[in-house]
Amino acid sequence: MDTQVLTTVLFLTVVAATVAITFWASRQTKTAADFYSGGRSFSGFQNGLAIGGDYMSAASFLGISGAIAVYGYDGFLYSIGFLVAWLVALLLVAEMLRNAGRYTMADQLAFRMRQRQVRSAASISTVVVSIFYLLAQMVGAGTLVALLLGVDSEAVKNITIIGVGALMIFYVVVGGMKGTTYVQIVKAVLLMLGSALIVVLVLAKFNFNLSELLGSAADNSGKGEAFLQPGLQYGASLTSQIDFLSLGLALVLGTAGLPHILIRFYTVPTAQDARKSVLWAIALIGTFYLMTLVLGFGAAALLDRDQVDPLEGGNQNLASPLLAEAVGGGEGSTGGAILLALIAAVAFATILAVVAGLTLASSSSVAHDLYKGVIKKDQPVTEKEEVRVARIGAFVIGAIAIALSIPAQRLNIAFLVALAFAVAASANLPAIIYNMFWRRFNTRGATWSIYGGLISAVGLVFFSPVMSGLPTSLFPDSDWSIFPLNNPGIVSIPLGFLLGYLGTISSREPDAEERYTELEVRALTGAGAEQAVLH
Repeated sequence: MDTQVLTTVLFLTVVAATVAITFWASRQTKTAADFYSGGRSFSGFQNGLAIGGDYMSAASFLGISGAIAVYGYDGFLYSIGFLVAWLVALLLVAEMLRNAGRYTMADQLAFRMRQRQVRSAASISTVVVSIFYLLAQMVGAGTLVALLLGVDSEAVKNITIIGVGALMIFYVVVGGMKGTTYVQIVKAVLLMLGSALIVVLVLAKFNFNLSELLGSAADNSGKGEAFLQPGLQYGASLTSQIDFLSLGLALVLGTAGLPHILIRFYTVPTAQDARKSVLWAIALIGTFYLMTLVLGFGAAALLDRDQVDPLEGGNQNLASPLLAEAVGGGEGSTGGAILLALIAAVAFATILAVVAGLTLASSSSVAHDLYKGVIKKDQPVTEKEEVRVARIGAFVIGAIAIALSIPAQRLNIAFLVALAFAVAASANLPAIIYNMFWRRFNTRGATWSIYGGLISAVGLVFFSPVMSGLPTSLFPDSDWSIFPLNNPGIVSIPLGFLLGYLGTISSREPDAEERYTELEVRALTGAGAEQAVLH
């Protein structure tokens, strides 16, 4: 049977299933609480699956296994970073945030500060982080579909990006949080089963002996023993080592500030369920990142270098799908075609689930923070009106993401995600942590840290080699790069914390300090978390 036909059928099945789920969920979405947080009706296990579905993005499924296949040990450090990041989210923010807010990240800031300034800042930051992350997913979708249909034309990639954009707007507008959550649960199950299948087939080729797999990967990589040692990608110079540290900081601290992960904690009825869902998510995500190890080294051992190594004309984002084809029996075999189509459909489902979560996070923030909290500050806003604004917001954000993704196709997917993490860690994390743990923290501190972290992270990237000066840059023919690192985190994250501190000590706000005790009690116990946070 023709591979393309099979792939297309599987793709359409995945899309049809998610659309059906969304329609089903739309019949259950009645109130604003249903739209934003699924009526807080999900169990810890369901939410854990959905968080896993939200977190294990196409970048981790396609990007990390590709990075390991090309750079060996240095690629594996992405897996470690993403996994350790979870502990920061669990220990510092998960439960307290769930108790202190209602629907968006800004809720817990606005609880004790001046509404207008804080909500505007948090909303802008949410939208910027979401759009960077959306770009990565949509560029990935374009590459993937072009590979599967065996055509390398710009038109096909562009049509795919527009199609994914239209679908994500549909999921959010029609299904709200309920539809999005069920799409994520289905995708998490598919991704775990698909990955596990490939992992078992890869290990079977090496008699379930890991050292044989690693040895074979090192030999086939052409780098020998160096492939299994640190330093292939980062380590040639001091700059690249600092760059690596900067990337690690952004990955580990960024998760706790990612808006689409933060709003997942609001979908469970109690703080205990919030903790449970994080434990389930850690189990799933931990297993998945261990599997990327086998997928990456398996690709290094079983695929030709010219298939995965960008320096030899390969595409590292395609390591997982090509590995599936190889273990299924190789190119042209029926088994290979079926597995390739299956893994590609899973990767596509992954992209759809993640973009839906991102669009929901940013459109919720536009409606709940900007529209209700800033524009209509003194007038009452009905729930119906607020949800309508969120739906319009989803259209606008979807359109912006489509417009930006089409020119961004030359950039590496994993890099785009690392950028979103750097912005989240620089702009959102300082404000969240200070607000939870520092009584003196006030409005000026919050706005300085959010805007300062946001502008410094985006600004440093603009003046880095990512944008100009190198053959791999976005503008390879010009050169205005003055900042030597690709990852801005090592400068912009401390700057975000410093600005938050300076803004706070240079102004006094007795109201914010008075309300801190109430916020603290609420964050630690969950008492009163259901009430509105507008004062």
